Amino acid sequence: MAKAAQKTGIVQAERHPALAGRNASAAHVTLTALDPAERVSLRAPETSLAALSKALGLTLPKKPKTSVSKGGRHALWLGPDEWLLIDDAGGDPLADCAKVKQLHSAVGVSHRNVAIGVTGPGAEVTLSAGCPQDLSLAVFPVGACSRTIFGKVEIVIYRTAEDAFRVECWRSFSDYVFTFLSEAARDAAA
Repeated sequence: MAKAAQKTGIVQAERHPALAGRNASAAHVTLTALDPAERVSLRAPETSLAALSKALGLTLPKKPKTSVSKGGRHALWLGPDEWLLIDDAGGDPLADCAKVKQLHSAVGVSHRNVAIGVTGPGAEVTLSAGCPQDLSLAVFPVGACSRTIFGKVEIVIYRTAEDAFRVECWRSFSDYVFTFLSEAARDAAA
């Protein structure tokens, strides 16, 4: 590719995922920059949900702070008519939404977002250092999700296991979020 670019004078930029290769750990918690995934911001009225659910291969959740997962595809309820779709299994949820004729808005946000895995027995305490929301297992069970803030940044938190969370943030804030989480992990371990 480099030789072809030299001959034609065309320079192609390579996209490197934000936080690529960044990991951190402290006693009881590990932070991992998760692999890139396909993401879609979906807005739709109630009358379109059946068709969208069929096209996506999962039933879109209708209850606040809930999610549905199937085969590496996740639908996170963010509002009465809003979902964040995440596909980390190589599918294309945007193309699936494009097949639906009923009213909806589906926007690809794959390059906007970055995901950070926060795992271990100290995960909840680490996230609570910057998030005002109650993330206790009793209030925020496995499968719960929410758009909230962490420090000064809007994020989406998705609890994937009792001691594991997926934190979605805009790539432009990812260094801030990762650094804050790293500091919070060290503080939680102390």
